[in-house]
Amino acid sequence: MEASFDVLTLPVLPLENEVVLPGMVVPLELSDAEVRAAVEAARAAAPRGEKPRVLLVPRVDGNYPAVGVEGRVEQVGRLADGDPGALVRGIRRVRVGAGTTGPGRALWVEVAPVVESVPDPLPGSVIELVKEYRALSTSWLRKRGAWQVVDRVAGIDEVGALADNAGYLPFLSAEQRSTLLETLDPVERLRAATAWLREHLAEEEVSESIAKDVQDGVEKQQREFLLRRQLAAVRKELAELNGEAEDAGDDYRARVEAADLPERVREAALKEVDKLERASDASPEGGWIRTWLDTVLELPWHERTEDAYDIAGARAVLDADHAGLADVKDRITEYLAVRKRREERGLKVVGGRRGGAVLALVGPPGVGKTSLGESVARAMGRKFVRVALGGIRDEAEIRGHRRTYVGALPGRIVRAVKEAGSMNPVVLLDEIDKVGADYRGDPTAALLEVLDPAQNHTFRDHYLEVELDLSDVVFLATANVLESIPQPLLDRMELVRLDGYTEDEKVTIARDHLLPRQLERAGLAPDEVTVDEPALRKLAGEYTREAGVRGLERTVARVLRKVAARAELGELTLPHAVAEDGLRALIGRPHHTPEAAQEPGRQRTAVPGVATGLAVTGAGGDVLYVEASLADPETGGSGLTLTGQLGDVMKESGQIALSYLRSRGAELELPVGDLRERGIHLHVPAGAVPKDGPSAGVTMTTALASLLSGRRVRPEVAMTGEVSLTGRVLPIGGVKQKLLAAHRAGLTTVIIPLRNEPDLDDVPAEVLADLRVHPVSDVRQVLELALAPAESAVPLAA
Repeated sequence: MEASFDVLTLPVLPLENEVVLPGMVVPLELSDAEVRAAVEAARAAAPRGEKPRVLLVPRVDGNYPAVGVEGRVEQVGRLADGDPGALVRGIRRVRVGAGTTGPGRALWVEVAPVVESVPDPLPGSVIELVKEYRALSTSWLRKRGAWQVVDRVAGIDEVGALADNAGYLPFLSAEQRSTLLETLDPVERLRAATAWLREHLAEEEVSESIAKDVQDGVEKQQREFLLRRQLAAVRKELAELNGEAEDAGDDYRARVEAADLPERVREAALKEVDKLERASDASPEGGWIRTWLDTVLELPWHERTEDAYDIAGARAVLDADHAGLADVKDRITEYLAVRKRREERGLKVVGGRRGGAVLALVGPPGVGKTSLGESVARAMGRKFVRVALGGIRDEAEIRGHRRTYVGALPGRIVRAVKEAGSMNPVVLLDEIDKVGADYRGDPTAALLEVLDPAQNHTFRDHYLEVELDLSDVVFLATANVLESIPQPLLDRMELVRLDGYTEDEKVTIARDHLLPRQLERAGLAPDEVTVDEPALRKLAGEYTREAGVRGLERTVARVLRKVAARAELGELTLPHAVAEDGLRALIGRPHHTPEAAQEPGRQRTAVPGVATGLAVTGAGGDVLYVEASLADPETGGSGLTLTGQLGDVMKESGQIALSYLRSRGAELELPVGDLRERGIHLHVPAGAVPKDGPSAGVTMTTALASLLSGRRVRPEVAMTGEVSLTGRVLPIGGVKQKLLAAHRAGLTTVIIPLRNEPDLDDVPAEVLADLRVHPVSDVRQVLELALAPAESAVPLAA
C-alpha cells in the first residue's frame, strides 16, 4: 500500500458503535451535537457546487482508529421519523493525521488518502475467493428475498469494493466491521468477510434444522392426536353399527372373559376393567391398569407340566449330570416316588395344598449346588427358572411393588412363574445367604411365606393383589453358610448338606464332565489330547485344595491351553497324552503338598508344641495348626497369650486347656509345677483369618501337653473336639467336612469325640477306608494316641 501525498483537511464526524465502509450509504441523525457540528462545518467549508465532505471514524472509549473513511454528505433533510438527518456516502479510506483548525465547532484533522493495490491479473485463488463470497452472499440474500441487492452484488467487480460491501451484513459486530476498516489489503479483507459469512450461514443452517425438527415434532404430535381422535370416532361408529360396546376397555373385557382364570382372579380382573372403562384417556391410571391386566393375563394360571414318573430314569439323569451328592439325589427320588404313588391312588390335593418341596442346598463353593437345580428340573420333566438373590436388599424385589408407585413390577417369584410358563416349575433361589436388609425392608422376611409349604398356596404379591398358588413349585435354595440365614426361614426348608467331594469323586467329575467341556473350549478334539487318571488325581490332590471343583476345572483348562499353545508353536505334536510326570513341565510345581508326604524333618509337628486340628470354613473343611511356646523364666513374662485373630469361644478353649493341664498335670506326669512363673503363648497361624468355635479345645490341650512333655505330636494325626475342665471330650459339628479335609491333606489318623461316632455314617466309604478314626471320650486317650514316645527328656527350664 502507498499513501498519497495529497493531504486533505476534514471535519471529524464520530460514530458511536457503528462503522461505515467505503461504498456504504447510511442515514445519520443530526440530533447529536457532534454530528450536527461536523455536517455544518463541512457545508460551510465546501466550495460552491461541491458536496460537503467529512471524516467518518468509529469512536471506541473516546479514542479514534488510525484509519477512517472520507464521506460525502449527499443530502440533508428529515428522516422517515421526522427528525433532522443527513445521508452520507463512504468514499475512500484515509489515514488520520494531526488535528488542525477549521470553521465551525467541529474537530478538524489532516487526512491522507490510502491507495489500495490489487494484483493484475487476479490470481486463481483470489478469483475463487470472489466466487465463493458472491455465492455465499447471494444465498444469504435470497433467503430474505433481497433480489435487487443480489443484482447489485453481482455487478461489483473490484475486490476491495466487494469486501467493503460486507459492511451491510447486519450480523457483523462492531469489532468485525472495525477489522474490515483497518485491513488495507483488499484480498485479506475479502477473505475475512467470506469466513464470517460462511460461519454465519452454517449457524443459521443448524438453527433452521433444530427449528424444523421441533416444528416436525409438534406437528407429529398434533397429527397423532387428531388421528387417534378420528380412530376412536370410527371405532365408536363401527361398534354402534355392530351392536357392540363402544369403549376401548372392551378389548380387555373380552380377553379376561376368554381367558381361563381362577374365579377370584377373574372377579378382580373384571373390576379393573370397569375402572379402565371409566378412566379418561389422559389419566395415567389407565396405563397402570392395562399393565396390571397384561401381567395377570400372561400368567400361566392353569398351565402345568406333567411330571416324569420314571423314577429309575430320573435317577439316571441325576447320576449322569453329577457325581456324588447322594443325599440330594435320594431326596428328589423320594419326592417323585411319593408323588407317583399319590397320583396312582387319586390323592392329589390335600387342604388346597399340593406336594411341593423346599430344599436348601448348603455347602462350600464349587460343589455343584447351582447346576444341580437344572438337573433336578430335567429329571422331573419340569421347567427351570433361576432367581439370583445375591445382594438383594429390597423387600419389594420378592413380594412386588405397590401399584401406586411409578414403574411398579411384580416380585421375582411371580416373574419366575411367568417366565417358566407353568405353575409347577423348579425355581432355584440362588445365594439365599447373601440376601441383605436395610431401610427398604428385609427380603428374607418376605421369603417366609414363599417357602412355607403350609402357606404358599395362597401367596399374595403386592403388585398382583390376588392369590397365587405356589404349593406345586419345587423350590431349591442354595447357600454357602447357614449362620447368615435367619432361623425362621431356615426352619421352613429341608436342609441338605453338600460337604464337598472326595478325591475319587473329583477324579470322576474331571474325567466325565470337566475334561470334555474344557476340551471344547480350548478348541481341541477328544482324540487330540488325553489326560490319564494319575494326572487328574495329582491335579485334584496337589495342584488344588478345595471342597468343590472350580479350581480343578481352572487347572484342567490351564493344562489344555498350554498343550494347545505348544502345539501351535510346534513344540509338541498332536495327539498328545498328558501324564502325571508331564504336569510340572506344563503348569509348574504343585501348590499343595500333603502333610503325610513331607519329609520328617520338614513337617509342621516335627517340634514339640505343634498339633494338627481340623476346622470348618465357608469353603469346606480345612486343616488347622495350633502352636504353643513357653517363655524363658528370666526374660519372658507370665500369663496366657492367645494370637491368630481368635473369637471369644476359641479363646475360652485355650483357657480351659491351660486350666485342665494345671489341675491334672501331676496325673499326666507333666512338669507343670512352675507354669505360673512362665508366660504361655498359643498361636493359630493365618492370623489374618478370623477363627472361632469350641472344636479346637482338644488340639490346644495336645499342643500344650506336647510342649511340656517334650514329646512331639505324630505327623499323621489330626484331631477335633471340645474339651471340658474335667478332661471330657465333647461333641462338635462338621465331622464329615473335617474328615474330608484330613483325607485331602494326606493325614491317616483322626481323633473325634465319641459322641460324634454316629456322624461317620455320612462320610463316604472310600474316605473311611483310608483313615483310622478313633472316637474318644477323655483327653488322656487323645494324648496317648497323638503324642509320640519321648526321644529324650526335655527339662522345663530348657
